[in-house]
Amino acid sequence: MDRRVLRERMRRKQRQIRRRKIIKLVTYVVAMVLAVIFVIRGVIFPIVSRVGGKSTGKSQSVQADAGDGAASNADSNSTDALRQPLKGQSDVTKVSSLTPGWHEDSSGRWYQNADGTYYTNGFAEIDGVKYAFDSNGYMQTGWVTKGVNDYYFNEDGSYNAEKKRPLIALTFDDGPGQYTDKLLDCLEENNAHATFFMLGQLVGQYPDEVKRMVELGCEIGNHSWDHQDMLNLSIEDVVKEFGDTDQALIDACGQDSTVIRPPYGDCNDEIISAVGKPFILWSIDSLDWKYLDADLDYNGIMNDSNLGDGAVILMHDIHGPSVDAALRLIPDLVAQGYKLVTVSEMAAAKNVTLQPAKYAEFWQSALDAGYVPGYNGNGSSEDSSTDGTSDGSSDDSSNGDESDFSDGSGDGSDGSESDGYTDGSEDSEGDFSSDSGE
Repeated sequence: MDRRVLRERMRRKQRQIRRRKIIKLVTYVVAMVLAVIFVIRGVIFPIVSRVGGKSTGKSQSVQADAGDGAASNADSNSTDALRQPLKGQSDVTKVSSLTPGWHEDSSGRWYQNADGTYYTNGFAEIDGVKYAFDSNGYMQTGWVTKGVNDYYFNEDGSYNAEKKRPLIALTFDDGPGQYTDKLLDCLEENNAHATFFMLGQLVGQYPDEVKRMVELGCEIGNHSWDHQDMLNLSIEDVVKEFGDTDQALIDACGQDSTVIRPPYGDCNDEIISAVGKPFILWSIDSLDWKYLDADLDYNGIMNDSNLGDGAVILMHDIHGPSVDAALRLIPDLVAQGYKLVTVSEMAAAKNVTLQPAKYAEFWQSALDAGYVPGYNGNGSSEDSSTDGTSDGSSDDSSNGDESDFSDGSGDGSDGSESDGYTDGSEDSEGDFSSDSGE
């Protein structure tokens, strides 16, 4: 073969080899550059900004990447998660994971986005599935509370829209009293709330308890000044009863009442309109004022056929046995899956706008039937009358017997001389006329 031909072939082969080497080198360099860019953007910048006190990667409320990889800014929905940049030392485990997607460490599962951020403090939809993330960015399971609503997430982290947490509103009348603080201890220990309908003439005797109610997230209710039947008073006197009590509440805790419970449950449209606040009755009357027995109180409530989601339970925090029963009820109801809320929290969770009207329960059946004023679930605002309670509660407001201070349960005179008050506040006649302050 001609030597010139051989030399030409050798030169051609050498050029091909050099070309392959150059292509391989360029590919390697490009890969390295991309890797460096990813590290700088996703890790180095957040760490530097953390150390330097500046923020190059601001947290922002977003909806998670959809199945097609697109991401969109979230609206003002408070349940939306935040995109949180990796912070360095506090996220040392997360920093070691540079690939987008799900990761797991000793603290739990978390999700890293393509831009190096992870989700915190809210819900995010990933590949068509909604997940919840805590303040540290870890996936949550079980019940998760956002505002007044509760959401359930399965063991795999997926949202279960079918599971609803039942709500109960515990309410206590006629206080505050010597047992109220012990009751507040129990509520705090169980992360539970209650509504206290207080008598104005007692508020000044227990201002610390009233302040603590507010601090624990309980609701401040008004039960009149001295527990007179409002139907026996002039409208002017009715307004004064509740107005004086509101002033006492303001003096004690800095705020007036948000809800009203009339003594004995007695009221009419004129009274409700004049006072101008929601009037709250009940769907379960514990009759604790009558029994004065913790076991009977406890069993009566736990076995009541009306016990369930949307129930409003009437008790009294001025009786020792009543509070003892509540100390058992509260943890047991929580253990059964109930969330104990205030009346206003109940209303908000049920999509009810409280108004000057009468309320007794928030059962779904009552909501659907139009018995609950201000219910917005059906898109209608027709439920605006002031007598929209269901029959189930009105039966409790009076039984034709003489009544004591248990709001519709009877006189509390089970054959004894007691009128149902055991905190020493009653006078010789069994009422409060002599120390009403009027």
